[in-house]
Amino acid sequence: MTLRDIRPVNEESQLPYQRDQFYARDRRSVPAARRLVQWALIYWGLGGWERGEDVSLCVSELATNALLHGAPPGRGFLLRVRYDGDVLRVEVHDSGGGEPCVPDQADEGGRGLFLVAALADKWGVGQRDPGKVVWCEFVHPAGVLLS
Repeated sequence: MTLRDIRPVNEESQLPYQRDQFYARDRRSVPAARRLVQWALIYWGLGGWERGEDVSLCVSELATNALLHGAPPGRGFLLRVRYDGDVLRVEVHDSGGGEPCVPDQADEGGRGLFLVAALADKWGVGQRDPGKVVWCEFVHPAGVLLS
């Protein structure tokens, strides 16, 4: 697994922090994405954050949706997780069409997005060419030491 850290060299305290990882269209990618985010939270000093499990669950839901509905055969998805000291943002980029939404009826499918909508402070969908990015954000109380 190759990780990319966009922090400037020798400036460990400078924010934002970001991790990007591409995953193949494979069922093992969902737990791998969840592990990456859990590792990033620990690395960034957010290992004791009470919302860490909510973040992991949302990563699982968004990654699963990308695999089932957004990543055509032979493609995959990009997971980006970013923390700026106030907000943790999770993005899942895929090359599939369509726009995910929370359904009106619970039996219509899309129940994973019910969870994302309930657990995250914000979520949404953005366009890219090709495909889309589905994101969610979690507000972190600034200045609180969590480690």
